[in-house]
Amino acid sequence: MTDTFDDPLAGTELDTLAVRAGIARTHEGEHSEPIFTTSSYVFGSAAEAAARFGGEEAGNVYSRYTNPTVRTFEQRIAALEGGEAAVGTASGMAAILSTAMALLKAGDHVVCSRDVFGTTTNLFGKYLAKFGIETSFVPLLDTVAWEAAIRPDTAMLFMETPSNPLCEVADLNYFSQLAKANNCLLVVDNCFCTPALQQPIALGADIVMHSATKYLDGQGRCVGGAVVGRSEHMAEVETFLRTCGPTMSAFNAWVFLKGLETLRLRMQAHCDSALTLARWLREQPEVERVYYAGLEDHPGHALARQQQRAFGGVLSFQVKGGREQAWQCIDGTRILSLTANLGDAKTTIVHPATTTHGRLTDEQRELAGIGQNLIRVSVGLEDVADIQADLRRGFDAILA
Repeated sequence: MTDTFDDPLAGTELDTLAVRAGIARTHEGEHSEPIFTTSSYVFGSAAEAAARFGGEEAGNVYSRYTNPTVRTFEQRIAALEGGEAAVGTASGMAAILSTAMALLKAGDHVVCSRDVFGTTTNLFGKYLAKFGIETSFVPLLDTVAWEAAIRPDTAMLFMETPSNPLCEVADLNYFSQLAKANNCLLVVDNCFCTPALQQPIALGADIVMHSATKYLDGQGRCVGGAVVGRSEHMAEVETFLRTCGPTMSAFNAWVFLKGLETLRLRMQAHCDSALTLARWLREQPEVERVYYAGLEDHPGHALARQQQRAFGGVLSFQVKGGREQAWQCIDGTRILSLTANLGDAKTTIVHPATTTHGRLTDEQRELAGIGQNLIRVSVGLEDVADIQADLRRGFDAILA
């Protein structure tokens, strides 16, 4: 865990930070960031080793929690999100787990939106419950339900916005005020937008989560995660990382650094194609409904225009019929990748009810609005006309 970016970059724009933040050249004078593939570090003296291990002196100790390449990634994502510090983790779920274990305790209560990744629901509802942390799940947009769910022992509000997979948009300014009024932390999973489109900390959030596996990488190469927030909170997360070891590898950190350099350019391309595709899908006779905040009739459109720079690269739609028709549509495509990952240069297509949210109960899926006829598409960087043509193949494969 490292502090925010160096002073020479203070006040520079996001694109500059994405390329320059966190760089500390070695004596070799390299231009591209090096990969420090080492498990441990050599100390100049026994006294120096003691000072490093005791936390009295800054410096590398062991790559489970101090690695120069990971540190560069941490400084860069902190700079992009406008946070004081960041911690890199082994996966997005490791980022959520590390934050919960570091900042919550037995007897604490969490209010979490129902509209989160299925594994996040299981983490809060099943595993953290074993340690005496209780979670109430409420609809993302039902502010009355959020207010009613908060208790004196509520320590955290957790949400994704836009949500997965229905692209619902939460008012972060409202939720930040709600969290402060009740002395709890607002934690936002910013995976769908990335800091290129949305900066929750600037809107009042305390902590931001990322699955770096998605858009921060951008090409589906590596698994990793990140937590960004105030230094005192990140110090606790780092302590958990040091103790329990859900560590980001140096190689993966280097890959994510390369991804960050092109983040805004890629996100703009994803957004442009997603909006074009959403408008096209709305006109297809096999489509019952399209979920994408860039559409003017989406309930979150006005709010998304206010707090996001664009509408993101993920959309979902319902085909007419049920699971059989959805599967026929998916299986009928020939170019799109049938995989649950998102944020890739390659367009991906998936059936959420039986994959990403397949481990939820029927009741949980129903409450989250994830029907059997729902299909999620993460729009990649191919020509959008080719994406449309492939989906047309899928629609043509639906049997009457």
